[in-house]
Amino acid sequence: MQTRERHVDVIVGTDRIDGTLVVPGTEMPGVLFVHGWGATQQQYLARAREVAALGCVCLTLDLSGHARTSSQRESVSRERNLRDVLGGYEILAAHPQVDREAIAVVGSSYGGYLAAILTEMRAVRWLGLRVPALYRDAGWELPKLQLHREQDLVAYRRSFVPAAGNRALRACERFRGDVLIVESERDDIVPPPVIASYRAACAHARSLTYRCIGGADHALSSDASQREYTALLVQWFSEMLAGARRDVREAAQTIVADAEGVRSIDESAAS
Repeated sequence: MQTRERHVDVIVGTDRIDGTLVVPGTEMPGVLFVHGWGATQQQYLARAREVAALGCVCLTLDLSGHARTSSQRESVSRERNLRDVLGGYEILAAHPQVDREAIAVVGSSYGGYLAAILTEMRAVRWLGLRVPALYRDAGWELPKLQLHREQDLVAYRRSFVPAAGNRALRACERFRGDVLIVESERDDIVPPPVIASYRAACAHARSLTYRCIGGADHALSSDASQREYTALLVQWFSEMLAGARRDVREAAQTIVADAEGVRSIDESAAS
């Protein structure tokens, strides 16, 4: 069985001694999935099951204005949907089996945009973005649908956007975890300049994995595109989790080595 170890101070009267707390390694990474505009949590439910099989606690959710709350579609804002994502994060992080230091967020299109912003508000270790959308910062509290009528988003997305000029990209620029960016080759909603903007903004990430699904459109309309995205997402998580578990083992070995070193010094001093 895997174990987790951490240093603790043991107080004995007025003295303090060192200890190492060893507990079963039952905590697991948590993964929050955020669907795109006009979709539902069903977009990610099957993939969540596959990622959960790797040893993760996964949460999918329906954003306000979708599924059961579709009556709010005309009025829901980015602010409201970001609160939805924050609420989902808090539920996931509070789960007793979730390691709060190992949380991932995965989003598609509008959900990817919200996921990027989440990283500047909560601790996120892994960020997965499939065809992440971009919106102008102005009109943050306006109904989301109104943005398409009042802002020329088509033109905005056809040009490279520097990180300093967009909230989601600024969050990506500050993110220091691992990132996956997935592009669709025939995407007429999120064109290549948007993907290029996100890739450039993630320059300081611990690692950046980029994939382009050949022949795919924005919605992954074909079964083949759906399967390819699921496969690469599961593969990426497998690699990230393997790396995380390796880090835990190395950290545990360091603690043991340090403890042995302290013992040898004490024995030498006693003689």
